[in-house]
Amino acid sequence: MMSKNIIKINGYSAVVAYDAELDMLRGEFVGLNGGADFYATNIADLHKEAEVSLNTFLAVCSEQGIEPMKQFSGKFNARISPELHEKLVLVATAQGKSLNDLVCQALEHEVGYA
Repeated sequence: MMSKNIIKINGYSAVVAYDAELDMLRGEFVGLNGGADFYATNIADLHKEAEVSLNTFLAVCSEQGIEPMKQFSGKFNARISPELHEKLVLVATAQGKSLNDLVCQALEHEVGYA
């Protein structure tokens, strides 16, 4: 299940939010090795501005020999309460899973991945 605040432009994902200070929609591509954002007052223009921003970013990457996408290691740290940690270990053990497998399944469920 993809968030309503995420759009795809030419295979790249961007998060979109309303900027009340500017009274505009603001989008920002995520997972890039640099910043690429865009603004518009309506959805049609937002898509056009996103393509312009993305194409500019990709052109600069190409000129400078930079890989446009970040590489993700598949590892991250999460801070949780000791009580939640204990409960997760209990549930994982009861299900015959590792803590890592339980957490991965929960995250996959949350983002609609699988």
